[in-house]
Amino acid sequence: MLRDLIDQLPEAAQTYLEGARLDEVECIIGDLAGVARGKAMPATKFAKQSHFYMPNSVFLQTITGDWTEIPGMAYTEPDMILTPDLSTATAAPWTADWTLQVIHDINDQQGNPVPTAPRNVLKRVVAMFEAEGLTPIVAPEMEFYLVAPNTDPAKEVEPPMGRSGRRAAARQAYSMSAVDEYGPVIDDIYDFAEAQGFEIDGIMQEGGAGQVELNMRHGDPVRLADEIFFFKRLIREAALRHNCHATFMAKPIQNEPGSAMHIHHSVVETASGRNIFTDAEGKDTEAFLHFIGGLQRYVPSIIALIAPYVNSYRRYVPDFAAPINLEWGRDNRTTGLRVPISRPEARRVENRLAGMDCNPYLAIAGSLACGWLGMQEKHPPAAPFEGDAYSSDAGIPRTFGEALPLFAQAHAVHEVLGEEFCKTYQAVKETEYNEFLQVISPWEREHLLLNV
Repeated sequence: MLRDLIDQLPEAAQTYLEGARLDEVECIIGDLAGVARGKAMPATKFAKQSHFYMPNSVFLQTITGDWTEIPGMAYTEPDMILTPDLSTATAAPWTADWTLQVIHDINDQQGNPVPTAPRNVLKRVVAMFEAEGLTPIVAPEMEFYLVAPNTDPAKEVEPPMGRSGRRAAARQAYSMSAVDEYGPVIDDIYDFAEAQGFEIDGIMQEGGAGQVELNMRHGDPVRLADEIFFFKRLIREAALRHNCHATFMAKPIQNEPGSAMHIHHSVVETASGRNIFTDAEGKDTEAFLHFIGGLQRYVPSIIALIAPYVNSYRRYVPDFAAPINLEWGRDNRTTGLRVPISRPEARRVENRLAGMDCNPYLAIAGSLACGWLGMQEKHPPAAPFEGDAYSSDAGIPRTFGEALPLFAQAHAVHEVLGEEFCKTYQAVKETEYNEFLQVISPWEREHLLLNV
């Protein structure tokens, strides 16, 4: 039976297990925060079972581990049915034994997709495109920091120690010598990615001290979100091997740039593969402009998805390499929505507003939902912005407290993402935000305790 299981695995997983005996399978899903939840079991047991159970309350848990109660919802914690999606099976090459990770599909006991599961939310949005004969394509960029070990929340985060014996330096974007300072971590990231069957387009030094950018290939939104979900764990494990930590926090170090998850979007005709953002003469189509118009109109409503924590808004600071506006422009990195240089058949728009602390399923779903609504409702975009858009304030919320009411009132977005999901997400995030408001910060104690 174990042999039958292995024969169903993706090629990379089969290659990883050549000459080895599969010991364990980690059965996982992503919660609202994108944290892996599930259980590990012996491979022989996994091969014999078709599914397992997990309570639906996993989607009511906050990032601090507290639980949210939704008015009118009975708190009985019914089981969900988790079925392995073997196409996601991939190695866990950092473990001591031979282990695979498998993402599971999540249905209720009647066989319906659980609407609060982030992966199901993204599948719902993709299905809307597919019903119109369209296929959305995304290409994510991941930014993250390698930092010195830090187990004290009161201590400021520091850059890691490099191979030269000095801490990583800031303001060294694209420097090969800077990224070589933590070359062993990068080498393990490449090795782990190869073992897991993931393709990396490139790795480079970003502008912050110890900040790295990893570019991924373009493709299916659900598959790419799965890979980001796996990559976060992969990168953390690679860092731990070399006495440092990897963090995907949006703004971990004061006075350094934040970490983004830029999302490139295009849409193709499913039957022909033609990019609908480009016409026969290689020019912009109305669909392309309406997609941008939808992003400009609706992104403020889904900022709570792409900037999901109070720290996320620390990124939105002028002159720190993060957009602070909803302008769009061609080859202009100061705009929140950028149209990169490309061949006409590869025309796309890049949403630069999402932070790397987001749940990849929800950020991609939210961004695609905005473009989808723009095409359906035929929203024209503003004129493309020329020059430095950092001088423009186009109305994105600057605090989580501002973002949550916008999400609550976004009825058109709720119809795309699903009412039950939106209600649950709103409740969880309000619980997190209310807990944060009870915390007294070091700044308050330093400047207010004896001075006011």
